[in-house]
Amino acid sequence: MRQGTNVSIPSLLEIGSGVIHHLEAHLIKHGFREAIIFFDEFTNEAFAESIQSSFSRISLHTQVLDSSMGINDLIQVAFSLKNYDVVLAMGGGALVDYGKYIAFVRKFPFISIPTSASNDGFASSNCSIVVNNKKTTVPAQIPYGIVVDLDIIQTAPTKMILAGIGDLMSNITALYDWDFEEKHGVGYVNAFAAMLSKKAVNSFIRTPMTDIKNPIFLKELVSSMTMGGISTDISGNSAPISGSEHLISHALDKISVTPQMHGVQVGIATYIVANVQNHRFERVRKVLERTGFFDYVQTLSLHKEEYRQAIDLAPTIKPNRYTFLHEEKYREKAKQLLDEDAILKALFKE
Repeated sequence: MRQGTNVSIPSLLEIGSGVIHHLEAHLIKHGFREAIIFFDEFTNEAFAESIQSSFSRISLHTQVLDSSMGINDLIQVAFSLKNYDVVLAMGGGALVDYGKYIAFVRKFPFISIPTSASNDGFASSNCSIVVNNKKTTVPAQIPYGIVVDLDIIQTAPTKMILAGIGDLMSNITALYDWDFEEKHGVGYVNAFAAMLSKKAVNSFIRTPMTDIKNPIFLKELVSSMTMGGISTDISGNSAPISGSEHLISHALDKISVTPQMHGVQVGIATYIVANVQNHRFERVRKVLERTGFFDYVQTLSLHKEEYRQAIDLAPTIKPNRYTFLHEEKYREKAKQLLDEDAILKALFKE
């Protein structure tokens, strides 16, 4: 008999314009009195001084983390810290993952402050860390808090938002892979996690897409990513938001001469896999067209042969899973699409 699920959800969730200026008040409200905030080099220069000057009642310590830290470096940092009430991290995906893992190791509450909406890692229950010189997904926890200042997200390069769109749209193909997996007797679908992930992407799809830097659009994107992250805690794995499209992206990280942002690779792979699955591919296409995702990808000079190799390599990334691409006939269909689909032919160099 299966045990019930203990679900973690953020106790603090603030998504809006200017919310970073009220950070101290939120920490006080949740009973925190001494905190440390991690920055990367950019966020330290851009935000550290203003954030520190906005604190008067809480003791706030700051530390800049190097951009190329591995798991051993993070463990060393974690155990060099004294006991804080809460750990915060403000920056891009890697920096937030660093903070999340440090807090996880020390069992401190963690507050995620992403400066871009390029992927859903700021809200998920795992993180991507370098282990033995290899990027590896390792367990963490859903953040205690998520603070997203839309004024900051708006100023991020457009490509960051497009990457986030690509990452979120993968919920569609991931969920279909998850059903496929269960039908083949590999794992089982947690209905509530699947429902939350599906609701997240469907809510986003209904958002007007004429201006991807519009605060309403960005709030919907971030909120949907947050729901997707929580779904991974419910399921105990990444299946609600990560399927064969993510396996292609992870394979590209291994073989590509110039890997692209995670969400960009995932978005392209989502379009490929949706067509392979013959499931909601028109919806995926429309979103990626209307937001300018495909227009951006055309500027990248991607190599078709790398994607061909990544499709073949995909099943080896997670051999314990059973997605569409774990079957040869679907891998062949995906590679055929690279040669025959009009949109894909426009995206790739030979």
